[in-house]
Amino acid sequence: MSDPLSDPARVLIVFYSRSGSVEALAVAAADAARDAGATVRLRRAREVADADAMAKVEGWTENAARQNALYPAPTHEDAEWADAILFGTPCYFGAMATELKAFLDLLGPQWKRGALSGKVGGAFTVASWPHGGSEVVTLSLYAPMAHLGMVILPPGYTDAAMLEAGSPYGASAIVGAENADPRREDLDAIRHQSRRTVAIAQALIAAGEMPCRRS
Repeated sequence: MSDPLSDPARVLIVFYSRSGSVEALAVAAADAARDAGATVRLRRAREVADADAMAKVEGWTENAARQNALYPAPTHEDAEWADAILFGTPCYFGAMATELKAFLDLLGPQWKRGALSGKVGGAFTVASWPHGGSEVVTLSLYAPMAHLGMVILPPGYTDAAMLEAGSPYGASAIVGAENADPRREDLDAIRHQSRRTVAIAQALIAAGEMPCRRS
């Protein structure tokens, strides 16, 4: 077992992305966390739709294959390893992606043991339209975090970046029907949220408030 005070904060970023927009925010969050001194695991939740359903949506099969080759699927071990977890999802009809929900739904053993209690949690989203549900979906992710006993950490307006993009609940991007790349302002917001997550997790570790850390 390693000394928790001698290790950098461990950040797990679990996301689902169909077109690549959420992926872009997740990668920016991972880079910012590493720059802040954290050890990072970047994981993509896997499809629950079958191949026939995926084939009916242009680019879905190809994007899934590309991303799955780059990012491992999230595991229970990843969640227990982490000091902080950021969840990223598109907004589908005002709800998180089924793929991300499926990962959360399988954390029952960790809930029962309190294995995620005290870990820092946050969320970020992507929607097609300004009223596509970004804030609703971000807030909906707070509920499972609360059940797991996590320390929910919204970015608030703690940096000028949050005045330009996202919301006080979590970074977000509006990408339109064409699934445009997130703007520079969107990337700045998720980078700030990620750095803040690392800072608070590191402070909890230093204070001895982080739950038993797995090596």
